[in-house]
Amino acid sequence: MTDLDLPPTQNRTLVTRCHPDDVLDPEKIGGRAGDSARRSVTVNMREHAIGWLYHRTLITGIQFAAAEKLRADYERAGLVRMSMMQWTKTADKTSRRAGASPHEPTLAQIDAKRRFYAAIDAAGPGLADICWRLICANETLTGAEKALGWPARSGRIVLGIALDRLADHYGLRR
Repeated sequence: MTDLDLPPTQNRTLVTRCHPDDVLDPEKIGGRAGDSARRSVTVNMREHAIGWLYHRTLITGIQFAAAEKLRADYERAGLVRMSMMQWTKTADKTSRRAGASPHEPTLAQIDAKRRFYAAIDAAGPGLADICWRLICANETLTGAEKALGWPARSGRIVLGIALDRLADHYGLRR
């Protein structure tokens, strides 16, 4: 029986962790390091490959935070395909309540798209592929190695270098 065969409640491993932003910059939330005012998040460890690597201490917390920032920008930019239909009725252009077209990007999406592409450029030409495959496309490390034609067990080293470059780009390493 695989994870996909299990009922949805058994297809998860939920763990409560400290929010990555609070670990890196505790003053951001008005507290001090070690303060009990830190936020916590519940994480499904089976959710994505980067989380799997982080929870097995194969990447550092700073590398994980850099990956999460890239993934957040990717999702905010709307680069993920819409997988569900929108059943709400949109107003026509003659209506007084008509807003922006649902196909026009918002300023937040445009800004996130710029941040995403700047981070991918900072990773570099050979390293952007592994970042996109593991962080954005949610491929496994082994699957990404095969797709890129790399030798087995080489992806983790290359991913570590790419995540270090992302951390430098986001200013996470001091």
